[in-house]
Amino acid sequence: MVDYLQRAKFFRTKKRLGQNFLINPDVIGDIIDFANITKDNTVLEIGPGVGFVTEQLVKHAKKVIAVELDEEAIKELEKLDCDNLEIIHNDILKTDISALSEDSVKVVANIPYYITSPIIAHLLGEIDDLNNKNRNKIKDIILMVQEEVARRIVATEKSQSKQYGLLTILSQFWADCEIIRLVGRKSFYPAPKVNSALVSLKVRQKPLLDLKDYSFFRRVIKAAFSQRRKTLKNCLVGAGFDKEKVTKAISDLGLDENIRGEKLSIQEFGKLAGELQA
Repeated sequence: MVDYLQRAKFFRTKKRLGQNFLINPDVIGDIIDFANITKDNTVLEIGPGVGFVTEQLVKHAKKVIAVELDEEAIKELEKLDCDNLEIIHNDILKTDISALSEDSVKVVANIPYYITSPIIAHLLGEIDDLNNKNRNKIKDIILMVQEEVARRIVATEKSQSKQYGLLTILSQFWADCEIIRLVGRKSFYPAPKVNSALVSLKVRQKPLLDLKDYSFFRRVIKAAFSQRRKTLKNCLVGAGFDKEKVTKAISDLGLDENIRGEKLSIQEFGKLAGELQA
């Protein structure tokens, strides 16, 4: 760890980019192991920074495609001088992942808190995007995120209040999600204020639910979580759904009329959307 720490201190990190470099070799090793990276795999690394994870990825993968926004970090990555490393200077949210490789890719990413949801949406596509070209190119995703965000990704309707929400449903609709290990704040430089976690998202070939209208389902869940302090009924009616239909649908599903959206499972949301369209 001392080696990584000393190397990290030579680089001027940028707070605006949310840079916290992983300096714990045990965690870096776990990323390689959990991602099950072999010489048959092409890896897309998002936000490689100065390349501490990258230099291990290139030893195990057939090819590593590193997408980095910071020009100074790219200069550090170029020092690795590996034949199987391609460095792309771009914002991942503006990158067409489907065009990066002819092969399917495994994604490894250490991403800032403030762009977690946009990046997951970019990788997996929205709920009603049934043939997303980025998702079709991706096998598995290993994300390093703040522990709080990780809890939201893997949450259920039985989780603590505010953990279960739109990010949960988007993630689980297109991937099988699991926290694979917690990572203490001192495993990074500079150390963030909170702990992190490694999350595995194994991309689904088909969406979690077989629905008649995916766009309508997306409208329902977006409305259900629009105002957490309000009941599901009031959220839906406030979003323009017919009051009588909403009341009947909630009753027909055997739900309490004062239930909040965060208490419905993804499957129950699917049934609710079906009832509202009936």
